[in-house]
Amino acid sequence: MAIRVTLDRILLERRMSLTDLSDKVGVTLANLSILKTGKAKAIRFSTLNALCRVLECQPGELLSFEPSDDDALEETADQAAE
Repeated sequence: MAIRVTLDRILLERRMSLTDLSDKVGVTLANLSILKTGKAKAIRFSTLNALCRVLECQPGELLSFEPSDDDALEETADQAAE
């Protein structure tokens, strides 16, 4: 997937553990771990809002778009299906 989550970098900059973030945001440690490792397929706006509030950041600091070769193949397949 071309969307990258930079939560680990922000936590390091803020000197905050994932456990501390979980307590402050109200999201389970397991779900934050999935997000941090890039295995999440989606994120709720309410979760993104809470993360930005607690970490004092913008959504663009947590998420980035990095296209890969796989994305080009998916786009080609999607266009062929139309």
